[in-house]
Amino acid sequence: MKYYSLLIKYRFWIGLGILALAIFTNVMAGFWPSFILYLIAIILIAGHIFIGPMRLIQEHIETGDIEGAEKVLKSIWFPNLLYKPIRSAFHTLKGQLAMMKQDYTTAEIHMRESEKLGMPMAEAEGANKLQLGMLAMQKGNTKEGENYIRQALRLGIPDKDGEAMAYLQMCQIYLTKQHFKAAKDMFRKAKAAKASNKDVLDQIKQLESYISRIPG
Repeated sequence: MKYYSLLIKYRFWIGLGILALAIFTNVMAGFWPSFILYLIAIILIAGHIFIGPMRLIQEHIETGDIEGAEKVLKSIWFPNLLYKPIRSAFHTLKGQLAMMKQDYTTAEIHMRESEKLGMPMAEAEGANKLQLGMLAMQKGNTKEGENYIRQALRLGIPDKDGEAMAYLQMCQIYLTKQHFKAAKDMFRKAKAAKASNKDVLDQIKQLESYISRIPG
């Protein structure tokens, strides 16, 4: 796995090196002895341009290495050339990183671009809808935010922290509407998601004492 990650990280430059070797072999011995080198070079270079190092970005995000994720994203020089599902994931990740920096304008631009392109899996689309819902809530657009969060829960959210966050947000929406029974149900689901993120756990703890005093 380590060697595979290194290959993904440096495959463009490895591809250029093999391409130079292919040209040299072509000049010295003819085309056919250099054919396999040309093929390998094209596969490596095209892989970097059309697929990109998205696997490496996900590894950085999972370990909380935001700087590492941004560095890998910057190595994608032509995002518009990425294969469509990969390009959608690229914009989702850009949006997530912007959200972490509380740059909500940039986050919304990338999340909406990802939504327009479509996601290859329902769970990934659910995560994207959740981010758009949270952005709408930040802007005070509760109706749009609720709609996106409902869609996210219906599609499914791949991580437990995101799932808990969605249920907590729905709980708060129901509390605002004084739909206390529904709010309690959303809170129970938020706890059942077994989140591990400290901020999410703090929100659950803060709401717990308040929820317990609500009738219904």
